[in-house]
Amino acid sequence: MAGCLTVVRPGLTLPEPARGETVVRLDEVQGWLKSGGSISRLLRYDRSRILVHRLESAGRPLPLALALRWMTRGAVRIEDVRGRARVVDVATLARWVRQTATEPFKINALLRRVEHEVRGLEKYERRLFDRLDLSKPPLYLRSDLSFGVRAGGSVGHIAGVVNNLDAFGPGPIFLTTDDVPTVRTDVESHVIEPSTAFWNFRELPMLALNDSCEAAAEQALDGRRIGFVYQRYSLNNYSGVALARRHGVPFVLEYNGSEVWVGRHWGRPLRYEALATRIERLNIAAADLVVVVSRVLSDQVAAAGVDRRRILVNPNGVDPDRYRPDVDGSRVREQYGLSGKLVIGFIGTFGPWHGAEMLARSFAALRADAGGRAKTTLLMIGDGATLPATKSVLAEAGAGKDVVFTGLVPQERGPEYLAACDILVAPHVPNPDGTPFFGSPTKLFEYMAMGRAIVASRLDQIGEVIEHGRTGWLVEPANVEALAAGLRTLLDDSNLRARLGAAARACALERYTWRSHTKRTLDALQDVVGERN
Repeated sequence: MAGCLTVVRPGLTLPEPARGETVVRLDEVQGWLKSGGSISRLLRYDRSRILVHRLESAGRPLPLALALRWMTRGAVRIEDVRGRARVVDVATLARWVRQTATEPFKINALLRRVEHEVRGLEKYERRLFDRLDLSKPPLYLRSDLSFGVRAGGSVGHIAGVVNNLDAFGPGPIFLTTDDVPTVRTDVESHVIEPSTAFWNFRELPMLALNDSCEAAAEQALDGRRIGFVYQRYSLNNYSGVALARRHGVPFVLEYNGSEVWVGRHWGRPLRYEALATRIERLNIAAADLVVVVSRVLSDQVAAAGVDRRRILVNPNGVDPDRYRPDVDGSRVREQYGLSGKLVIGFIGTFGPWHGAEMLARSFAALRADAGGRAKTTLLMIGDGATLPATKSVLAEAGAGKDVVFTGLVPQERGPEYLAACDILVAPHVPNPDGTPFFGSPTKLFEYMAMGRAIVASRLDQIGEVIEHGRTGWLVEPANVEALAAGLRTLLDDSNLRARLGAAARACALERYTWRSHTKRTLDALQDVVGERN
């Protein structure tokens, strides 16, 4: 018999196994279930546990719990990184099974209730307040049903705004479904505990989350007045609209793109797409100020009928005190054997828009040119959906030995890894449906603040932020040879690398700090309210 089986949820680092312990990622166990591998593991383990970031966000992992019950002789528990635990006993499993079995009959009732609430919010006039009172704290709402996200653009954006709001008034009341790395510890934070209702159904938990967000907000406020509500939009959520209207304060919507479009092109189409579209439109129409990161998104919002005076184009930014040229990357270089190497770096969550596979093909082409560039190493920092395909490209090209994959790196350590690089790459690719690229890559501004030479795709906002030959080197998007040529140019010219890096840092300080980003939002909100009063 084996000892303990530990299953680790995505976003968490695998712990060092104790004696007799087997530690696996969730996707590995899911592979056992699909292949029948769990059958041979009947009662193999003395005990088992599901390791999550927070117990409050553990939800109702019924299929996994049933599988662990099958494979475990003793206790099955859910544990979080703080050491708190919840036993999943037979009574708990029976309750979850009953809930899951009866919930299909409740779906129509949930959908009708949500449609009724959305219809009610759609009827309100937007102007429900007399003035903007910045002497009262803002309520910042992070309502994503994603947990254990330890790095990436969303982390940078949330922390960037939350950490800087108190520079222009009272500190925010931060309401969130999960901890966000690098948010200051002195920020007043409250965790939303999601309902486990409909947990085993697609999209429905997001609809049920609205009630949890509103209840958590009222509990956190406890009768206090707020200046405005700021929400980072998430799929199927309208709680920010409801809270702003209930408290008679302005509503600021941070809109980073259509979740409906993302489902169609970068995931799978939404089952309740019509309702999700309606909720998106409600948020955009109800917002007193819609903050978007690019002109492309501004055009999309305007096309939906929003007055351009209520739209602020506000690119992403960077904390220049955290990302700076003097950060020491020597520990990372030593850890991965990079001493004496010229290092090309990429950091990201390996989304389909990031172009990691394109970078892999370009690096393989670069490596194959004259001399083989034996002293050049590609450092791929992060983890995500396209990582397996990226590894395959490099393996097939025989370039794998010159590439280091770090896996997930916590946001706090990102600067240290970027500091280990000589050249940083943003190889973003066009949208699959031919529409303009609507993003504002956070990594781009982090690269700039690090004072490193940048090779980036000349793609919509990227081509507007980077000035070719002055603050970076722009190349044709999705062109393997063009990217390889850009990398080759910078690898061969250390003076050019230094000049580009210094100019990029100066540009980031002048235009793209989170402090200036937050100020632009508040200034725009004051302008909008001033026009209406």
